[in-house]
Amino acid sequence: MTRLFNDPASFMEDMLDGFLDANSRYVVGVPGGVVRATATPEGKATVVVGGGSGHYPAFCGVVGRGFADGAVVGNIFTSPSADDAASVARAVERGGGVLLTTGNYAGDVMNFGLAVQKLRAEGIDARYLAVTDDIASAPKDQIAKRRGIAGDFTVFRCASAAADEGYDLDGVERVGIAANDATRTLGVAFDGCTMPGAQDPLFTVAKGTMDLGLGIHGEPGVSSHDMPTAAELADLLVDGVLAEKPEGSGERIAVILNGLGRTKYEELFVVWQTVSRRLREHGYTVVDPEVGELVTSLDMAGCSLTVMWLDEELERFWTAPADTPAYRKGVVAADTGERRSADDVAEAASAVMPESDEHSRECARFVASSLEALAERMAAAEDELGRIDAVAGDGDHGRGMVKGTAAAREAADDAVNRDGGTGSVLAAAGSAWAAKAGGTSGVLWGAALTAIGNRLGNNGVPDDAAVAEALRAGYDALTSLGGASLGDKTMLDALDPFVGAVEKAVAGGSDWRTAWSDAVNVAGDAAQRTAELRPKVGRARPLAEKSVGTPDAGAVSLSMCVATVAELFTKQGT
Repeated sequence: MTRLFNDPASFMEDMLDGFLDANSRYVVGVPGGVVRATATPEGKATVVVGGGSGHYPAFCGVVGRGFADGAVVGNIFTSPSADDAASVARAVERGGGVLLTTGNYAGDVMNFGLAVQKLRAEGIDARYLAVTDDIASAPKDQIAKRRGIAGDFTVFRCASAAADEGYDLDGVERVGIAANDATRTLGVAFDGCTMPGAQDPLFTVAKGTMDLGLGIHGEPGVSSHDMPTAAELADLLVDGVLAEKPEGSGERIAVILNGLGRTKYEELFVVWQTVSRRLREHGYTVVDPEVGELVTSLDMAGCSLTVMWLDEELERFWTAPADTPAYRKGVVAADTGERRSADDVAEAASAVMPESDEHSRECARFVASSLEALAERMAAAEDELGRIDAVAGDGDHGRGMVKGTAAAREAADDAVNRDGGTGSVLAAAGSAWAAKAGGTSGVLWGAALTAIGNRLGNNGVPDDAAVAEALRAGYDALTSLGGASLGDKTMLDALDPFVGAVEKAVAGGSDWRTAWSDAVNVAGDAAQRTAELRPKVGRARPLAEKSVGTPDAGAVSLSMCVATVAELFTKQGT
C-alpha cells in the first residue's frame, strides 16, 4: 500500500514540491506542471506530455533534453484540467507550435482537446495526439478506442526527440503518429494499487492468479489466469504482442519490459531472459531495450511488454541522447540555454468581475452556501464513491469530487467577496472545479456550472422558468462536451430525468424549489438503475461486464449533490 504521505488530499502537490526541489537542475514548476529549466529556443516545435500523477517516471520525470519540453501534472489517476494543460503549453511555446500528447483516456482527451482550442484561439499552433497501444482494451478493428499505457513512453520519446532534432510541428506530429501506429502493449497485474490514505487496494487479484489486460489507473484486468512461471508469462506477453504486428513492419524493434511499481527489477530481468530469447527466435533484432519502471501505477504489482516496430527514422529517435530527471541515454551536448525560475512565468491576471445588482449578489450567496454544503457532502462520501468507481474504473471519483467541490467552494467565496453576481460566482466555481478535480467528471461539472451561470446572469432574481432553462443549458453543455448518450452509464443517466422532471413541474405551475425537491428522488432512483447498464464510454468500458450490478459513481454523486442543494434551501427557506 501507499504508506508515506502527509494529507492524502495534497499528495500530488507535496510530491511535486519534492520533485522540483530534487531536480532543480532539470525542471522548474509552472501553474499546472513542470517545464525545462532552460528557456525554449525561439521557433522550436515543442512537446508537452501529461496525465494524472501516480505513474512516475511518467510524466514529469521525462522533462529534459531529448525528451519532453513540459509535463502537465494532474491529481492521482486524474486528468489535469484544460487550464493546466494550456498553462504548461504557453510556458514552453516560442513560436514553433506545441504538440500535446497523453494516453487515450476520456478525461485527458477532453481536457487536452479543450486546451488545444484555447491555445489556437490565442494564435498558438497546437495539436493533440492520444496514445492507443493497449491491445487488451479494444479489438483490432477499434484501435482508436484502445487505452494508452506503457506505449506512452515510446511515442513521447520519439516525438520529443524529433522536436529536439529540429523538426517543425508538422514533422513532430507525423513522427508521434508513426510511433503510435507502430506500438503495441500487453500487461498483467498480480495485485492492485492503493491510493494514499486508503486502507484497501482499488482491486484485488485472487491468490494464485493474475489479471491480464490491466490499466495503469488502478483498473483491474479484463480476464483472470492462473499465476504462471516467469518463462510462461514471457511466452504469454510475447505471443500476445507479436500477434498484433502492424502490417508492413520490419524486424527491428524497440522493446520495454515495464514494471508497474511493486515488481522488483530482479524479477523483471528473469522475465526478460525469456522475452529476449523468444523475440530473437522470431527473427527480431531488439534495439536498446528498456527493462525497469517507466510508466507505473502507484504500488501495483505487475508488468507489461511494449514493442515498437522501427523504421530508420523511429530508430534514430528511439536511440537519440536524452537527459531528464528519470531517463538518461548517451551523451547530451552541454546546455547553453538561459535558465529560468518559476517567477519567470507570471500567473494570468484575475478576470474583471462583471457588474451585478444586489438581488443577484444575494442569490450568489446562496450559490456559495450550496457549494459549501456540497463540499461537506462529498468529503463524507469520498470512500463510498471511490469503492463504487473502483469496480470497473480507477477509483478516483470520490477524490475528484472532494477536490472539485472544495475548489469550487473557495472560488465561489472569493467571487462573492468581490461582489460577484449569480452568473459570475457559478462561472468561477465551474472553472475551479474543472481545474482542481481534473478527469472527465471535473470538466463536465465545470462546463455545466458555467453554462448554468451564463443563463442566470448577474442581474435580478431568476424566475422559475429561468432556473429550469439554466438546468437545461447545463445539461446541453455537458452532453455537447462529453459526447455520451443516455444509457451509456454516466452521470447523464441521472441528470436527464432530474432536469426533465424540473422542467415538467415548472411548466405545470410549480415553483422551481418545489420542482427541484420533488425531482430529487427521480435522480436518486435513476442513479441506482444505472447498475443494470453496461458502460459504453470512459475507462470502465473495457470492463463493462464487471460493472453490471454496480451503479455509476458519477450518477450517484450527482444525485447526492441535487439532494444536498434541496436540503439546504428547504432548511434556509430560500
